[in-house]
Amino acid sequence: MQTCFSRWIAVFLLTLAGSLPTAYAQDALVVGEDYRVLNPPLLTDTPEKIEVIEFFSYACPHCSELNPLVASWASKLPSDVVVKRVPVGFNNPFYTIMARFYYALDALGEEERLSNAVFDAIHNKNLRLIDEKSITEWVASQNVDPKKFSDAFNAFSVDSRIKRAEQLRNNARINGVPALIVDGRYQVVSNPSFNSYADFLTLTNKVIEKRRQERRR
Repeated sequence: MQTCFSRWIAVFLLTLAGSLPTAYAQDALVVGEDYRVLNPPLLTDTPEKIEVIEFFSYACPHCSELNPLVASWASKLPSDVVVKRVPVGFNNPFYTIMARFYYALDALGEEERLSNAVFDAIHNKNLRLIDEKSITEWVASQNVDPKKFSDAFNAFSVDSRIKRAEQLRNNARINGVPALIVDGRYQVVSNPSFNSYADFLTLTNKVIEKRRQERRR
């Protein structure tokens, strides 16, 4: 099953180094090319702020490449913007296990500490974290209590969060990751002219500003 945007395949091979292009940032936004309108819009958890949802999966190599940039970018956003991560399941057993992995770490307060390590283990070290046993053994090696992790991994609350995430993905009509949704209204579109993942985040900033201006009217 293809779950990552094919356009990211070329981007995956390009360097992340270098400064952001200034010419692109000056272009006007074009609906259908730079962003897609969600109709109806999604309800957000933080209506007082501009909420950016990152749909992703630990299983996605492009999400792995984007992850450190997103983390740095999110830490520098203005105070009126909040970023929320939503792991996708795609009604696929492996992707659903990866979503459960994320929510179990989050329930234990370990997601922020270990998400980079998860991506590294899967995509750089080629570890086969494919089921509860292999995942639990790995988190134990990261100084997480395996019993507590197993309890969280199988908790009803995690089941509920996975179901809600899938409903959110379906409502947003997300068919591939990584995907960014701004304030429940606009999906940032991957553009063939991008030279790096940084271009994608530059465009996201522009879509955020568009939404900010709309809120002020």
